[in-house]
Amino acid sequence: MAGTTFATRPWRRALLWLTGLGPFFYLSYGVANWLAGQREDVPSIVFAWEHGLPFLAWTILPYWSVNLFYAASVFVCRDRDELDGHGRRLLAAQVLAVTCFLVAPLAYTFQRPDTDGWAGFMFAALTSFDKPFNQAPSLHIALMIILWSLYTRYLQGAWRWAFHLWFTLIGVSVLTTYQHHFIDIPAGLWLGWLCVALFPLQADHTGWWPLPWRSTADPRCRQLAIRYAAGALALLVPGVFVLSAALAPARGGWGSAVLGTLGVGLLWSGAALGLVALIYRSGDGRRFQKSPSGRHSTAVAWLLAPYRWVAWLNGLWWTRSDKPRVEIQPGVWLSRCPGARDRRKQSTLTVVDLVPELPLQGPAHRLPVLDLVVPSADQLRQAADAIENGRAHGPVWVCCALGYSRSASAVATWLLRHGGAGDRSQALHLLRQARPRVALSDAHWLAIEAAAA
Repeated sequence: MAGTTFATRPWRRALLWLTGLGPFFYLSYGVANWLAGQREDVPSIVFAWEHGLPFLAWTILPYWSVNLFYAASVFVCRDRDELDGHGRRLLAAQVLAVTCFLVAPLAYTFQRPDTDGWAGFMFAALTSFDKPFNQAPSLHIALMIILWSLYTRYLQGAWRWAFHLWFTLIGVSVLTTYQHHFIDIPAGLWLGWLCVALFPLQADHTGWWPLPWRSTADPRCRQLAIRYAAGALALLVPGVFVLSAALAPARGGWGSAVLGTLGVGLLWSGAALGLVALIYRSGDGRRFQKSPSGRHSTAVAWLLAPYRWVAWLNGLWWTRSDKPRVEIQPGVWLSRCPGARDRRKQSTLTVVDLVPELPLQGPAHRLPVLDLVVPSADQLRQAADAIENGRAHGPVWVCCALGYSRSASAVATWLLRHGGAGDRSQALHLLRQARPRVALSDAHWLAIEAAAA
């Protein structure tokens, strides 16, 4: 977008997006409200501790300001691709939220105090079209996330901090204007980040939408997808029960808060595993959205946070008795995914990174190979060549989550292709001599030997 001028921005297309999104928003939102109002008994989800939340009339100002940021956002976009991606995010959030409102409507239950003055005028304008339905997920929170992810691309310094502060007020205002119950907030956050992940604007992130959906033929990926889906279900079901227990009328404030937090955590973890199941069903590690800089997109970092934390802890546990890295041949090192401190100590190393599910910041040759899946011969060939090319400039560090399989496969391919190993047994001996827990199956060796040929 460098070189984009004020005059060359896609103003007409932005106006078209706004004239389409605006009426669709009010029409779909209003229909969902009207349909919920036709039901005799619309349920609500309220924790006991929420009854202590204050009503702050002045927070109607940040609450309403989302409308202004929404309308201006399409004109902030500097080119057509960014505008279309942002527009798709807004449209997806609306469609998904309204679908939830239609399938499972919820009602707000607190009585809002009478308010006069300018705040009273703004509340009156709000209630003229926004009834106490359309609760979870909070579309207000989802839109806040989508808008935040756009505006922060351009704000720096004091303006950026001021923006963060104002948008924090927007997030709080959904509670202090007595517009939403708490459960709507995490649901809205999840929806907002999902839309951001679906349509990334960053040039260095590959999103889920631009990649054509293909169901992998790899039986191992399919099997792991089923296991992750089962894990998701095993967390979502108890999450619902724990959340229900937190809502019991006799539950005290602290008990409600603790159980509610646990329930939300279980639901978040289950949703994360469900997304991982979809990634494995596609067989494409690029859907983890790990950039060339080694960071995950902010959306994926949030959506998959429980999975990523467990994957990181799992790596530490399994490798707790191993050396951080071992030298297989002079200048070629094998290791688990190094931490930031390890990477700083060895800043001159060439890194070959085969772990898409964990961050690894800094320059590296990256090959997104899914965990517990046999790399393809092409991936192994690329990794072996990257190792050989890197050796011309100094030591090479080859890593995955544990340093037992994916990275070991890459080093084994290099040993057969460039490293002087004559056959499988010699390559395996060199690997296990340095790292005894290397685990390579017959399927791994078929791919390794095909890549080395």
